[in-house]
Amino acid sequence: MDAGLRRGQAMAELTNWVRDMVNASPSDTTPDDMANQAHELADTHGLACSVMTVPDLAAGGFGGILGVGQGSRNEPRLVELSYRGGGDAAVIGLTGKGITFDSGGLNLKRDAEIEWMKSDMAGAASIMAVLRGAVEFGLPVNIDVVLPFAENMPGGAAQRPGDVITHRGGKTSEVRDTDAEGRLIVADSLAYLAERNPAVLVDVATLTDAAGLGEGLWAVLGTDEQQIGLLVDAGREAGDPGWHLPLPRAYRRYFASAAADVRNTPAGVPDTTVMAATYLREFTGDLPWMHIDNGSTAYLDRPGDGWPEGATGSPVRALLRWVEQWAGFVSVQPD
Repeated sequence: MDAGLRRGQAMAELTNWVRDMVNASPSDTTPDDMANQAHELADTHGLACSVMTVPDLAAGGFGGILGVGQGSRNEPRLVELSYRGGGDAAVIGLTGKGITFDSGGLNLKRDAEIEWMKSDMAGAASIMAVLRGAVEFGLPVNIDVVLPFAENMPGGAAQRPGDVITHRGGKTSEVRDTDAEGRLIVADSLAYLAERNPAVLVDVATLTDAAGLGEGLWAVLGTDEQQIGLLVDAGREAGDPGWHLPLPRAYRRYFASAAADVRNTPAGVPDTTVMAATYLREFTGDLPWMHIDNGSTAYLDRPGDGWPEGATGSPVRALLRWVEQWAGFVSVQPD
């Protein structure tokens, strides 16, 4: 079989794996189910894997994940996976938003939004596929993955607007909007990964509509301009394009809080893609970092160019192509 065809088939299989996870019933795709799927991935490919449950999360100071998940009967999980294919090479740190269903919490979503909120774990599913692809392609890279999974529900124990939570590492957030929950769990994961001092941090999350870029482009923001440029180029090559948005430091002033180190939504201005990334930047430890907002491309509520209604698998192809370039070559599946 031609090498290009083999590689195309492998990418299609990874993309469809993500689509199947995202399209599945949210009653079945719980945090525990996603943790089990990650464990199965690890067992199949010989990866190191561990899963934190509620007591572990409490002991580790993961207040964002616990706060978001506390209103649901389906308890949150945090999954760690690692791949060492690159010898002594630097480590890439990857994480993704794993909200298995997002009702909005006490700030309940409207009917038009809530009906497709099973897709709010598309970021985490994408990262799982990128890791799987790196292993199956035999890429000479080292990757640490941290995946937070929680269900955001308006139960009697749900977190409230005005609550103050303590994240991994000790930074506190004032929860002004319980529907801005994804950034709370990703913040925990970024802070946890940052402790390992990776060469670059990358997160994928359906936080916003990607600044009105439409269904054809994901957004990328961050602090490593060189890697952002390479990622955008990789997406263009892979047929999974994105767009670079700015991240002005001056916008940090909108997140000042009298009750905590930072508030989870900005004061007095719309909560845009840039604002959500501004919040996440607080937890990156000044490391090189890229935030991919795939809220525009991960799930289509109507058929689009080349895709039926539902999950698309974006930005798996772009991010895996970037990892291939990081490794310094394009690998193909063996016969």
